[in-house]
Amino acid sequence: MRRGYRRVPLDERRLPGDPLVIFDEWFDEAVASGAVEPNAMVLATADESGRPSARIVLLKGVDERGFAFYTNLESRKARELAANPQAALCLGWLELERQVRVEGTVEPVEREESEAYWGSRPRESQLSAWASPQSSVVASRADLERGVAEIAARFGDVVPLPEFWGGLRVVPESVEFWQGGPGRLHDRLRFRRAGDGWTIERLGP
Repeated sequence: MRRGYRRVPLDERRLPGDPLVIFDEWFDEAVASGAVEPNAMVLATADESGRPSARIVLLKGVDERGFAFYTNLESRKARELAANPQAALCLGWLELERQVRVEGTVEPVEREESEAYWGSRPRESQLSAWASPQSSVVASRADLERGVAEIAARFGDVVPLPEFWGGLRVVPESVEFWQGGPGRLHDRLRFRRAGDGWTIERLGP
């Protein structure tokens, strides 16, 4: 555990009724702890046959609508989510002995929001997004670099948002907060969607 951090057991009787309030507090503490890429999260998907796959993506927005990330919409993850729009997320902050698990349905992020995020990205990242056929087999790195150079010459300074790139949002049906405890008696509290609100459940560690 990070030196100077005081672990306080989670008490479901004193928690806010909205899991996003707790998530924001935990995320801010993860940032303050100096965690490397505190917004890195494992995204798990499954294809139509139920075969799972997982990879790390970056959380780029969270609000009452859900947890958003951005990707090539022709990638494996996007194809799987189009066929089976259910996903699980896991953010882990080992420095704080904490993790957050999210499960829910997936919806597209509005194009205007994708445009705004795209405009905030470094030009080099925009060029790579255009040049990379994400998840597809490529002949060599030289081909990728050649593609970046061609895109750079094609667009100049202003690189537009591709039609095949955008955001996806996981709309949570459950959000679980896990915090390490002494003697491995960890705290696990799950918020489960119940109508317009949430039910809080304590799970065995």
